[in-house]
Amino acid sequence: MIDKLKTEGKFTYVEAGEGPTMIVLHGLMGALSNFEGTFNHFSNNGYRVLIPELPLYSLPLINTNVKNLAKFLKEFMDFKEIEQSILLGNSLGGHIALYFTKHYSERVSALVLTGSSGLYEKAMGDSFPKRGNYEYMQEKARAVFYDPAIATKELVDNIYTLVNDRNSAIKTLAIAKSAIRHNMAKDLPEMTQPTCLIWGKQDTVTPPEVAEGFHEILPDSDLFWLDKCGHAAMMELPEDFNRILHDWFITRKI
Repeated sequence: MIDKLKTEGKFTYVEAGEGPTMIVLHGLMGALSNFEGTFNHFSNNGYRVLIPELPLYSLPLINTNVKNLAKFLKEFMDFKEIEQSILLGNSLGGHIALYFTKHYSERVSALVLTGSSGLYEKAMGDSFPKRGNYEYMQEKARAVFYDPAIATKELVDNIYTLVNDRNSAIKTLAIAKSAIRHNMAKDLPEMTQPTCLIWGKQDTVTPPEVAEGFHEILPDSDLFWLDKCGHAAMMELPEDFNRILHDWFITRKI
């Protein structure tokens, strides 16, 4: 998927396929490659799929928050001349999608949330990030998944490098605090877009009760569970994730 990476102006992204547009939003420590299975499946099956690199570590510190990341998404859609899109987000990406929907509802045709923040944030505490402690970071990365083997050495190395950069570590905490401030509970009842919730039963970051909370509050949502699956369903069980989402698109005529 890296070979499809484009840079135009301030935007770096991948794009493929034709049909209804779907924009995919990655999480705080997520990479575009986390969605490779989803990108390949839907871009080859009737959808135009775009995944922008979010400017998590390039915005000024004062602007490093959910609000400005949603603003970036609007600028990206304007740049690509996308009037309306399906938004698919994991973790922080889901939160950005929700905040965007609150402010630009007419530009969102449907929402897909998996392990999304926005309703409940698990406190990271003063111990995060522990700079210089590789074993701790490896343990944290493995805890995200039901199968710890998904947290490859390459993935752990990338996170370790990130949190050992002082600038990135400060911005990581700024975004985490912003996510807590921008709780979406009061806004969700106004979001009438069809919403697909796909959740890992063993998600310890945004546990099952979070999915149930979203399902209860969002007016038009469907909730699907994946067993033996943690916080990043599209990575851990990509075939099951794609099947559920594709069937939902067909059922909902999206």
